[in-house]
Amino acid sequence: MPPQLQLRDIRLTLGGAPLLDGAELTISPGDRIALVGRNGSGKSTLLRIAAGERLGEDGVRFAQPSARLRYLPQEPDLSGYATTKDFVFAGLDDPDEAYRARALMGDLGVDPEGDPSTLSGGEARRAAIARVLAADPDILLLDEPTNHLDLLAIEWLEKELSQMRAAFALISHDKRLLADLTRATVWLDRGVTRRLDQGFAAFEAWRDQKLEEEEIERHKLDRKIVAEEHWMRYGVTARRKRNVRRVAELAGLRSAKREARRALGLASMSLQDSKASGALVMEAEGASKSFDGRPIVANLSLRVMRGDRLGIIGPNGAGKTTLINLLTGQLEPDSGMMRLGSQVVMATLDQRRATLAPTTTLVDALTGGGSDYVDVNGEKKHVIGYMKDFLFAPEQARTPIGKLSGGERGRLMLARALAIASNVLVLDEPTNDLDIETLDLLQELLSEYPGTILLVSHDRDFLDRVATSVLVADGDGRWIEYAGGYSDMVAQRGYGLSRLAAAPEAKPTKAKADVARATAKRKMSFNEKHALQTLPKKIEAMTAELTALESALAEGQLHARDAQTLRRASEAYAAKREELEKAEEQWLKLEMLREEIEGADPA
Repeated sequence: MPPQLQLRDIRLTLGGAPLLDGAELTISPGDRIALVGRNGSGKSTLLRIAAGERLGEDGVRFAQPSARLRYLPQEPDLSGYATTKDFVFAGLDDPDEAYRARALMGDLGVDPEGDPSTLSGGEARRAAIARVLAADPDILLLDEPTNHLDLLAIEWLEKELSQMRAAFALISHDKRLLADLTRATVWLDRGVTRRLDQGFAAFEAWRDQKLEEEEIERHKLDRKIVAEEHWMRYGVTARRKRNVRRVAELAGLRSAKREARRALGLASMSLQDSKASGALVMEAEGASKSFDGRPIVANLSLRVMRGDRLGIIGPNGAGKTTLINLLTGQLEPDSGMMRLGSQVVMATLDQRRATLAPTTTLVDALTGGGSDYVDVNGEKKHVIGYMKDFLFAPEQARTPIGKLSGGERGRLMLARALAIASNVLVLDEPTNDLDIETLDLLQELLSEYPGTILLVSHDRDFLDRVATSVLVADGDGRWIEYAGGYSDMVAQRGYGLSRLAAAPEAKPTKAKADVARATAKRKMSFNEKHALQTLPKKIEAMTAELTALESALAEGQLHARDAQTLRRASEAYAAKREELEKAEEQWLKLEMLREEIEGADPA
């Protein structure tokens, strides 16, 4: 059958270097294509050209006039629409399709009357997915559709795409999604596309074979240049015409080597390991935590031993961040016991990548400022060399973080977290914005890490490769541990997270519905954000003060020696304890508010 969409010999130059250098993409009826390549290789640009959103400098784009095409960009733009429903309906060609749009919004949990200007990244993504799917397109172009989605939504999207008749090209870092859905793979590498008529599951072995063949050819070229240079120095020079030809051939060989665009290197990561922790790293016995009567953790008993890799899985809003904070001692349970083992040294990678000001330069972010060196494995390493390990160019040293791409910010936060000496790694969505090659290296690195790992992730393949057990939200604050990764969990209980979505829910009261609507339409104020950031340090300081007061009160002779001092110390302890409880309650309330508002990644 003739192709529905075709790009031929697409060329585009950015910053003086060729981004696309003869790239091609053909989509025929029934095609399900994985479009893969390194961060910055031009995948999104090629997809935009395919969608007709921008033009290349050269090349041909052809689309069947009768084919209905829909494009999902990485960052959906909902500006200019009064409600979410208006945005979704604007993507319809036929008003009679409104029923499907409403059904999709219901499936995805999209509020039709929501204000687009207040939507979180996840809510905007869900609305955009509803918009492109509702039109029943012939061709779908999807750029990272799972960004900001939890596992429930990812599983729903995978099922929906598998049942659609539309042909599609899909960019994603979710290996499981790519492997399950695609039948062909287009690899964009150094500006050129190569097509494999097999799905993504076969891609990595094929890619490695192609790169190995390139390396062999490169060695052949190097040997030929050496031989020609030897002849130039010591060869017979009597036949001048032949000599001139060979000189020209040598110049051509050198030019070929000079102009060859080698495959980009992989990030070179290394982890600092601190002194080993005790055998028991974390322990919970009957621990519970609630907020406004809503159980977040209910009667949890759990032991995390040295060397465990515990994956934490649950839909958005399940309270994964709260659970992490309980396990790591940042939050006290309402009842039960939660404690850390001995000699625990933690390093944390925060999923929001928001721990540094956007004006902070790359060098200052890695060194802490005022230095040109990073401490790695007990040795000082020059920051430029460490930057290169994570694929940053030397000229990016003074680049503000706000100017980095999502993938670059992800690599930067990995570089910061992995430079810290630790025996416990807490990773909150570490795979966000990482390309497939960097994901592979991170998985290998974590498999060799001698310490303990707590991992929150929506990436099923990553969980399968890293986790030794998973702790899964099962509703009403219950958390159940399963041996193995995500696939092992599904095999043991017979379903993934989708069963939770299908379970009947109590009809919300009017008061709760009003609160939910109010929360969906508001943003956190500056004071609330500031309090959320500063309260943990205040809580830590108050806890230290309480410990000191407890030590003073524990002195057996204090009452007999100075009853007035004892009374003042007791009053101070009670006041400080009350202050601490209020601070913890305020922090928890703000954290829950953030989860409700952001929705996309409350984890």
